[in-house]
Amino acid sequence: MPSRQQSQSTRSLLRIPLFRLLAINLAIGACAAMLLVGGLLWLNPGHLRELIFADRTPGIALVLLLAAFLITFGSAAMGSAIMAQGRKERSDKGGGRGSRLAVQEVHTAGQIKERSAKRARRR
Repeated sequence: MPSRQQSQSTRSLLRIPLFRLLAINLAIGACAAMLLVGGLLWLNPGHLRELIFADRTPGIALVLLLAAFLITFGSAAMGSAIMAQGRKERSDKGGGRGSRLAVQEVHTAGQIKERSAKRARRR
């Protein structure tokens, strides 16, 4: 049974948005991995299921296969979630396809050009 301090530390970790995002996407990747391993065993491509269960210890082969898929799909889901953080929010205002950051950089660059032009005129 988990101690009170351990459950509080878990709750405090889930309050961090980045950690929560990664945990949710890791769970999504783990579900995809389990579905894929189950599908591979059900479809039996290349007699994989027969090969695994013909061994004396099929549990080891299943655990290794599932662990490899968990690492692969879990990290892919977490990585895609991190990379999707910079995407532009959908709005019907139009005005191009750039991200909010790129639009902000353009405005900042325009402001810098205006400031430098004002300084040049003062001289």
